[in-house]
Amino acid sequence: MHDTANPEAAAPVIEIRDLWIDGKLNETWAPIVKGVSLSLRPGEVLGLVGESGAGKSTIGLAALGYLRSGARATAGSVRIDGTDLLSIPEADRRPMRGTRVAYVAQSAQAAFNPAHRLMEQITTVAVKRGGMRREEAQKRAVDLFVALQLPEPNTFGERYPHQVSGGQLQRAMVAMALICNPSLIVFDEPTTALDVTTQVEVLIAIRKVIEDFGVAAIYITHDLAVVAQIAHRVAVLRFGEIIEEGALDRILNDPRHPYTQSLWALHDMTLDKSDQHGQGGGALLSIESVSARYGDFAALTDVNLQVEKGATVALVGESGSGKSTLGRVITGLMEPSEGQILWDGKPLATKVQRRPLETLRRIQIIYQSADTALNPRTTIRKIIGRPLKLYHGLRGKAREARVTELLKMVELSEAFADRYPGQLSGGQKQRVAIARALAANPELIICDEITSSLDKVVQAEVLRMLLDLQDRLGVSYLFITHDIEVVRVIADRVVVMQNGRIVEQDDTASFFAPPHEPYTEKLLASVPDMAGGWLDAIIAQRAV
Repeated sequence: MHDTANPEAAAPVIEIRDLWIDGKLNETWAPIVKGVSLSLRPGEVLGLVGESGAGKSTIGLAALGYLRSGARATAGSVRIDGTDLLSIPEADRRPMRGTRVAYVAQSAQAAFNPAHRLMEQITTVAVKRGGMRREEAQKRAVDLFVALQLPEPNTFGERYPHQVSGGQLQRAMVAMALICNPSLIVFDEPTTALDVTTQVEVLIAIRKVIEDFGVAAIYITHDLAVVAQIAHRVAVLRFGEIIEEGALDRILNDPRHPYTQSLWALHDMTLDKSDQHGQGGGALLSIESVSARYGDFAALTDVNLQVEKGATVALVGESGSGKSTLGRVITGLMEPSEGQILWDGKPLATKVQRRPLETLRRIQIIYQSADTALNPRTTIRKIIGRPLKLYHGLRGKAREARVTELLKMVELSEAFADRYPGQLSGGQKQRVAIARALAANPELIICDEITSSLDKVVQAEVLRMLLDLQDRLGVSYLFITHDIEVVRVIADRVVVMQNGRIVEQDDTASFFAPPHEPYTEKLLASVPDMAGGWLDAIIAQRAV
């Protein structure tokens, strides 16, 4: 990143000193942030990295003077422009949020109210807490829309959240964070859920506003390549402690702590497949000339592909390319307007209601967010046990034994059976979702972005486990993803979609060897590089 920040030029915006935070689990308090200290000056970006559960988001929220339910600060200070947020009443902290400190969350979809226009939501804090007149706040918002390169900035705010793309909504959330000219913004995994081309647009926008407005930023992420393009300094967290901190170049090129070195090695993720992996045994699923529509909109057009027995087909493309729509058509949740789906050579009913239970058992789906896919009020035992009863009629001790077996299959102990989803980490919840799918004993599992929200450590563990299960069980995967590196690791064949059409499909080795179709080349070129300056080169190309 361009070194626009001069560490000696101004007083720190934020100073965190010897911060200790306890978390409560099963009536027991234990430290989750341990003696963390850091500071940032105007225009400086600190990349905060580490695996799930390291304490990244807890520290980011503490920088806003906020602690989640079940957490308490036991020592230390968090000073914003000299004010210790931990020593003043909550009534005094609250007006500072959105004005002096701001937050950009991972999911813009969850952050915006679908019933209200964007302008109303973006300007609310400026009017209610920032002392702006509504007309002044709206003008400020339009100026930010221009700076963030949002389309038709004068009228963009009149749209509802569902009327803009994911990348545009994420940039709108950045505008909402900037509208009161805060001293500090905490970016909490703001590009994790975005496809690679959209991620580039958002990263460029974030870089530009940080440089133009001179705001200090804490950038929380598990994507090391993103850190390399955004941060001036990097702090590596493990088990609530900063184990290494330094300038970006030093941390990237000379990581000194063994854990930091292991994280860097995981970026070039490689997993060994067995010699038999992906050889297949004939077509299990065949999509023949399938088209589908949402009203007048053509969501899929003349799609043809096959998934062989025991093989993995990766489905890649930008948001809106039709990947998840194809998954819905395969599972019978959406009817095609043309074409047919064959299962083991025989036509498959297009509506899920018309499919017999045995057909439903054979095709399972795992969703991107285990948080929303698992009932938070149901134990893991019941979550996994339900398909055992539904598809196999298992009850009592036989069902209990199979639940234990499935937990072990996804590398979780029997002790997890009586826990609730809220007591599990992100990776553990995703393993439970995989166990639930395996409970049906399926022949095909549709994996819809199941690793996109996981850090590299957990991601590697889940992918290795999926490959191992495939070798043992012979299950086939249709792997919907925007993560090109995941494709390299797990796929036997790659299918590229754009605007509801397949533009290229090939075996994985050929997919990564040029020449490529122009759209495929665009996808591959949008994958962030660990080398510093990658984003600079893209910005420079666009300026020519």
